[in-house]
Parts: sequence; structure tokens; C-alpha cells
Amino acid sequence: MILNLIKPSNMKNRKRVGRGIGSGTGKTSGAGHKGQCARSGVSIKGFEGGQTPLYRRLPKIGFTSRKKTLDNTYTMNLRDLLFAFEKGILNKNETVSLESLKAVKIAKSEDKLKLIGKGSITFPIKIKLNSITSGAKSSIESANGAVEGI
Repeated sequence: MILNLIKPSNMKNRKRVGRGIGSGTGKTSGAGHKGQCARSGVSIKGFEGGQTPLYRRLPKIGFTSRKKTLDNTYTMNLRDLLFAFEKGILNKNETVSLESLKAVKIAKSEDKLKLIGKGSITFPIKIKLNSITSGAKSSIESANGAVEGI
């Protein structure tokens, strides 16, 4: 046995068909005689030989609303918050919350607020939110700010 010539089991050679009756898969190449499966293209997906297929026998049942599957959270970066303070859109003395962001039309109809730590803040702010990343929290607390969870 030569170790560098061992093939992994998932790299087996495919079975060659149509190479004589002695090979086991000669003549009809394992497709049988005549009929749809003996022709090229083989089968039609979902076709059950003329009987009503399963997908038509079962009843139709509703749909899944996309609103239920989507997490309705407004995600905001620290640098976006800093930009809003610099432009005077938000007041540094007021507590930042989802309601205050909706009032100035930064957030729209979301139910929750999450702050991500891209950017850094140099002045103290008060923020009330649902979730925050550890980087954003440490950045706000290092600037003597306060983070309040809902």
C-alpha cells in the first residue's frame, strides 16, 4: 500500500454503463426496456403516473406573513448618532430613545432600538434602548454617558 496513492472514499470512480453484458450494466445501461425512464430526460418531477399528485391532493394552507418573520429592530451606528448630534438633529441634553428618533424621522416604524459600536463618542449622552453591543456601551460609558435598557 502506497499512502500517497490512497483515494478518499468519496472520490470513487463512477460506474461506467453500456460497456457490454458482462459488465453488469451493459446493453440497456440499467434503464430497463423502452418507456419513459429508458429515454433521455428520464422523469418529470412530481409526476406520479397519471394519479393525482400529492401536491394537488393536499389542501391549500395560507401563507406566512413577512412581518412575522422579520425582526422589527432599528439598528444604528454610534457614528450616525454622533452625526445627528453635530447637525443639531438631536439635543445632547435629552435622552435618546426610539421615540425621540421617530420624532426627528431617523427611525420609522420599528419596535426596538439597537446600537452598534462603529464610531466613537467624546461627550456624555443618555440613551434608552433595547440592546447594545459591548463596544458601543464601553464607548458611551468612557465618555461618562449612561445606557439604560428597556
